[in-house]
Parts: sequence; structure tokens; C-alpha cells
Amino acid sequence: MIRAQTAVGAVLIALCLTAAAGAQTPGTEAPYEPKVGQQGKDVVWVPTPQALVDKMLEMAGLTAQDYLIDLGSGDGRTVITAAKRGARAHGIEYNPEMVALATRSAAAAEVSDKATFEKADIFESDFSKATVITLFLLPQLNLKLRPILLDLAPGTRIVSNSFTMAEWQPDETATLTDGCTSWCTALFWIVPARVEGAWRMGSADLVLTQAFQHISGTLGGTPIAGGALKGAEIAFSVNGATYTGRVAGGTMTGTDSSGAAWSAARKISG
Repeated sequence: MIRAQTAVGAVLIALCLTAAAGAQTPGTEAPYEPKVGQQGKDVVWVPTPQALVDKMLEMAGLTAQDYLIDLGSGDGRTVITAAKRGARAHGIEYNPEMVALATRSAAAAEVSDKATFEKADIFESDFSKATVITLFLLPQLNLKLRPILLDLAPGTRIVSNSFTMAEWQPDETATLTDGCTSWCTALFWIVPARVEGAWRMGSADLVLTQAFQHISGTLGGTPIAGGALKGAEIAFSVNGATYTGRVAGGTMTGTDSSGAAWSAARKISG
């Protein structure tokens, strides 16, 4: 009798061990699911509504020729949406579980050839090759990123979910009223060329002061009006004549409102 009970006990123990081993088998754990409001490195995670993702990419004028980088890419939806539109897209995310989730989602959407993700700190990453930057960060983080963004190639497009860049006013703002109930505003900027300083334009000096995409100054001592930059494109008026052109490093070329060509070269101090 004792032997029978012992045998039965041994079988029960073996069954329990087998069940426990099965429960611990890799691949049987519940898949990772992020929680809205979970703490990240610098911010809590809140997903951008898909309707706003679509609007942000529309505002950026995203095409298949673009390379988009999403700063703090979370579950990967912006990167994956961009890839579905034919663009190369890359997400930088500090949470490795989010990176793994986004990578799986890209594979499920069959865009792994265009959508990639990496576990990294955005403040230690190089995103200088991007033509489009997307982000959903707090204002103080945007402000910390601002000098880096302004140093990108003129014409780089930046779109933020909801939060501003302080004094750097957006070129365009849009708020959705359909298909979005929270976090429904997109802000769009184009990185302006750097033009502040003295230029020689024909026989006159063009002296410019720059505040992001807005410029003021004088041409031959006469104040300019309506000075603005849109990436590398420049426009200003003097004495009723409007000048439009393009900045390329230390030169500007364009035409005035009469169709006459003009050019300017940056003056080298000293």
C-alpha cells in the first residue's frame, strides 16, 4: 500500500514538473503590450492617433523619395505608415520592448524592407540624413532638440504632434476634428537656410538679420520688407520690387519681379 501511494505521488510530482516546464517554455509567454501612460526615458508613452499620423505625413508632403526618422517611435505606427506610403523610414526608441514590438508589426505589415527600428537615445543619435523628422515629445525636449534640428539641411521637414518649438513658430498648424478625439494638432516646420550677415548684391550691400524663417535688414541702406525663408528659398521686397531666389551655401541666385536675374555672395569678415 505504501509502495502504491509512493508511486502515485511520484507520478503526480512528475506531472507537476512537466506542467511547470511547459509553462516556462520560451515563446509561450503573453506578447508584450504597451500601456498608455507607461513611463519611458523622458516621457510617458501615449500613441499618436492614426488619423493624426496620416495628417502629419500629409503636411510633410511625404513621398517615396523621402527618408523619415521618427524620434521616440514607440509602437512604430508612424514609421510603418510612412513605409506603407513607399518611403524609407526609421524609428529611434529607447525601450527595447517597444523596438521589438514595432519590428514585429513592420514584419506583419510586410514593410520590413523599408521600416527599421533601433534601441537608442535620440540625443545621442545621428538623424542628419533624414528629409522628414516626426516627433511627439514634451516642449522642453523639443527645445533641447531645436539647435540640432536647425542644423539639419535646409528644407528638412519637421512635424510635431501637439507640442511647439517655443519662439520658432510653425510654418503650418492643423487640428483634426474628424476621426480624432485627443492629441489632434500637428505643427509643421521647414528648416530654414542660414542667411544672417552681410552679403554683396550687385554694387550694394545686403545686410540680413534672421529669426528662424523670418528675415529683416537692408539693401544698400534701404530697409527690406516681407523677408522670409522656406527652406533654401528666400524672398524679400525693396522699394516695391520683390526678389525671390535660392540660397546655396555662400551664394544666392534668383529673379526680381521684373524678371531680371540677381545674385548675392556672402561677404567674408576680416
